[in-house]
Amino acid sequence: MHILLVADGRSPITQRWIAMLAPLEARISLISTYPCRPIPGTDLVGVMPVAFARFSGSQAGGAAPARSHKGLISHVRPLAAQLRHWLGPWTLPFYERQFTELVRDLHPDVVHALRLPFEGMLAVATPRDIPLIVSTWGNDLTLHAPASPRMGQLTRRVLHRADALFSDTPRDAELAVHWGFAEQKPRLVVPGNGGLDLSEFDATIRGISRATPPQIIDPRGLRAYVRSDTFFQAIPLVLQKYPQVRFLCTSMQGQKEALEWVEKLGIGANVTLLPLLSQTELWAEFARATASVSISTHDGTPNSLLEAMAAGCLPICGDIDSIRDWIKPGENGLLVRQDDAQALAQAILTAIENAPLRHQAAHTNRHIIEERASLSQTRSQIFAFYSQFDTQK
Repeated sequence: MHILLVADGRSPITQRWIAMLAPLEARISLISTYPCRPIPGTDLVGVMPVAFARFSGSQAGGAAPARSHKGLISHVRPLAAQLRHWLGPWTLPFYERQFTELVRDLHPDVVHALRLPFEGMLAVATPRDIPLIVSTWGNDLTLHAPASPRMGQLTRRVLHRADALFSDTPRDAELAVHWGFAEQKPRLVVPGNGGLDLSEFDATIRGISRATPPQIIDPRGLRAYVRSDTFFQAIPLVLQKYPQVRFLCTSMQGQKEALEWVEKLGIGANVTLLPLLSQTELWAEFARATASVSISTHDGTPNSLLEAMAAGCLPICGDIDSIRDWIKPGENGLLVRQDDAQALAQAILTAIENAPLRHQAAHTNRHIIEERASLSQTRSQIFAFYSQFDTQK
């Protein structure tokens, strides 16, 4: 079987998906929307930086921007996102002919766009005789699709054309129908990276103990749809009661916005702004942390949520539908209103003080991950899904 992926080749999620496919023994080709290094087991057949991808963060949602743009991008992030939504779609026609010709030359069994914006919007140019699969991630249909009239039009075009759909949350599998995906076509809900390899995960965190004093981690970095302001404003409220608590913030080192919050609130002694961590480094921090904080306004199933759950780190998240698919407040995590720093501070204090909740949540969450998000469970489902389009069977 020959699968042509259209994806951000820098993204750890793309790389994990490709690694997950290895036992399928398929030929994997990649058209990347950003210049990237070769990925083992994959033929990089083209680079098409649509929608100014060269100047954007990784669609994995954690990669830091290029150093020369760090401060600027963090300072104007909301404006940059808006410009990409309004102007990005108009870059697609410059690549569509090149894309179509390349697909015709390769003639894969299936084209799979690993994200709706903007990979799916490029892949919609796939010739009609070749099946197209599209993946949606948690904010594709709630944040990106309605962001501009053209984004909405292209979202409908892609989902009308798509022959099959992967979604990382049941909500999006249903929302896709309202955006034009035919209800009778195949759909599968699986984590965006294909599932968590628990054997690798456990080997990484084995022997790591919870940090003392307690350590709280924000693994999401600075994003337009994550309320970092609420997170930073909650920190002094926690420190009033527990002045030794440590707060780690990934992918925020050198970021102007984060530095300004730390200085303004006088919390520098308790906050560490970390660079982009490798996957194994992040897993280790989850194993040390008491709680993981992710206060998003749009989301699907964040991989960082699944990793925190697997590590026994108590999840504290924004209260949105897709997160409620995984978290029952007060049982295996805590949910708060995204603009309420006082409520977030109280949730962090609860995580620190309520050992029975932490122990119950760790046990429950490990079982949930093993049943719903482990690679051993999801891989067979994904392979069966792809096999519908295998012309060589």
